[in-house]
Amino acid sequence: MPIAMSPSKLSIAIAAILIASGGAAIAQTAPDTENGRYALSPAGDGFLRLDTRTGAVSTCTNSSAGWACYMVPDERAALDAEVGRLQADNDKLKGELAARAPSAKTDEALPKSDQLKKPEPKTEPKVAEGERKIEIPLPSDRDMDRMMSFVERAWRRLIEMANRVQRDVNGGKI
Repeated sequence: MPIAMSPSKLSIAIAAILIASGGAAIAQTAPDTENGRYALSPAGDGFLRLDTRTGAVSTCTNSSAGWACYMVPDERAALDAEVGRLQADNDKLKGELAARAPSAKTDEALPKSDQLKKPEPKTEPKVAEGERKIEIPLPSDRDMDRMMSFVERAWRRLIEMANRVQRDVNGGKI
């Protein structure tokens, strides 16, 4: 039964196997190991090659044209490249924003807003001696009744499902 692995996990597994094997004997037709730089391990109809200096893993096969080694895709390198690109874009956008409004702060995150939420009536928050206080309204009795009704319905449905499962397991008898 084949096991599915991501390329980065496959690379790690291959490297672990290569390190654990400790440099098994390689046939004379295998690629040159360049004075111990590469660790080779038989795999399928070729070899896996671990570059001991860089950690890069390649698959090497012998075809009619000779030996050829191809790098195993490294998911981490692609992720690092994308993070670098996003950081450069972010820096560029911060620079453009600073050029438009020099007094605007760009280090702080902008507040999130829910566009689907109905606007609440404007009320002045209570401010005591230069200190901001936020008041959160408590739910009303009607809100609590609705919530309790929902929980009760959910509980009843859960019990009904458990009873149905128990009947199915017992062959229709409780």
